Amino acid sequence: MTVAVLARLRGVVARLDWRDPLTLTVIAVAVVLAYLGLFPTVMLLVGSFSTADLGQPGDATLANYVAAYTDPETFRLLLDSFVFALGSSFISITFALALAWITVRTNAPFRGIFELTAIVPNIFPPVLIAISWTLLLSPSVGLINALLKSVFDLSEAPFNIYSMPGLVFVEGLILTPLAFLIISAALRGMDPALEESARMLGSSQFRIVRSVTFPLMRPAILAAATLNFVRALESFDTPAIIALPARIEVFTTKIYREAFAAYPPNYNLAATYGVSLLVIALVFVYLYRRFTSRVETFATITGKGFRPHIIDLGRWKFVASASALAILVLMVVLPVTMLFFTSLLPYYQVPTMESLQQLTLKHYGYIFENERVYRAMGNSLLLAVTGASVAMFLAALTAYITVKTKVWGRGMLEGLTFLPWAFPSTALAIGLLWGYVQMPLPVYGTLWILLIAYVTRFLPYGLRAVTSTIVQIHSELEEASRACGGGFWMTFRRILFPLMRPGLIAGWILLATIFMREFSLSLFLYSPSSEPVGPLLYFLWLDGMTGPLGALGMLVSVVSAVLVLAARRYARADE
Repeated sequence: MTVAVLARLRGVVARLDWRDPLTLTVIAVAVVLAYLGLFPTVMLLVGSFSTADLGQPGDATLANYVAAYTDPETFRLLLDSFVFALGSSFISITFALALAWITVRTNAPFRGIFELTAIVPNIFPPVLIAISWTLLLSPSVGLINALLKSVFDLSEAPFNIYSMPGLVFVEGLILTPLAFLIISAALRGMDPALEESARMLGSSQFRIVRSVTFPLMRPAILAAATLNFVRALESFDTPAIIALPARIEVFTTKIYREAFAAYPPNYNLAATYGVSLLVIALVFVYLYRRFTSRVETFATITGKGFRPHIIDLGRWKFVASASALAILVLMVVLPVTMLFFTSLLPYYQVPTMESLQQLTLKHYGYIFENERVYRAMGNSLLLAVTGASVAMFLAALTAYITVKTKVWGRGMLEGLTFLPWAFPSTALAIGLLWGYVQMPLPVYGTLWILLIAYVTRFLPYGLRAVTSTIVQIHSELEEASRACGGGFWMTFRRILFPLMRPGLIAGWILLATIFMREFSLSLFLYSPSSEPVGPLLYFLWLDGMTGPLGALGMLVSVVSAVLVLAARRYARADE
């Protein structure tokens, strides 16, 4: 069988036209994608099976896996990781279902405002949401706890953010917007004919929802739940703020402790846990792709022009609006308000009428005068601009090859773009550390390793943005160009690229905002000279500098908000 496969490959190679620009482009893109996705994967495996320290040659061994999975604490680690991921996914799906149903299918007042939840992740870094909720629900200095103790004359704080329920609650809020986007899109694309038929047969609204709507929505709900399970399992933003101080161990905190908090650091064991996390993530990302393919094949999602049936809630419409507003307050209003007041207080204290008279702008002056802040902002802006440009150029070529051509190897490109979806940031960082510490390239400890990590991890986000645009470009335009003598690059540069511009710009700004606030990869890979904004926010928090932290967080959020609004404007320009 091996001989037959090799013979077939030789035949394919022999038939390739090595002078064709498209063939050379496919090969170049495949090499780059393979390097970005497979190299850290291989190095992560090498580190997990090595007897030597980081950057040193060693022998192959299973000792790291034996040490990891004979540790009595490993069972607790697995249990806590799955409880954290399942709980966060369940909360996000519950909130997203309620928001999507109210905004898409009911006549609740102000329902359009609630759709703002869909852009929260792009304008407010998750690490700041976790910090804000820590300031709200800390048992010692949390604002909500202080108010409840004062109003009800309690001797102890009723809530403790440094617990598994607190960790699950905050991560669930962070993941809700992603689930909302998936579920609301499925609700809008659902043909109401089946519901109308059930209604004409005398079914009640509750029975229609239970027997018709919910079964049709089940694939979208499962897809959102699976994706958010993976996102929570690989999350390090919230665990870094809540789980580490609470001594709650999940996969990402365990990797961090072994690589950076232990003395001496044990990068081999960190790589071992990284491999375990990657394998689990791959399984669930595969399930996510299966669920999304089922969503796309549902017959109710068609190209016909229709509007989903709007349910008249009567007097209950105000209750629905109040419920959606409560979720919006938890997700946006409370964290942003807390961060804003923290940036104005001279030192952190529970906001009271007396403390509000001491508001100051000195922390904003600090961040505009501090050299470390300037360097971090400059590094983040450079990474955002350069990284987003490189990623979108690569995404544009990949999308064209996989969507608009039938060349040999495009299936391989689709497989290579699948891997970064499942690559957790902490595992990717450990793989890159093992790879570049011993390479002769001067990458380790510079901005270049951060740039490589960002492009590798978030390339699929840019690919999705540009793919949704390129599928709308009819192939007759390319055929007309070829008929006039235009080659591949001429057609791509003069015809396809201008037509893809809305998707490219939207994807570029999306990636730029992600790179501006990225935390997990940066914390593992940065050096003092290449420190971006994400680690700086974290260290300001650890140092107790809540005022400068709040001011810098507000600045980053405002910059991200401007970029997101611009992205939405350009994304709609082609509609």
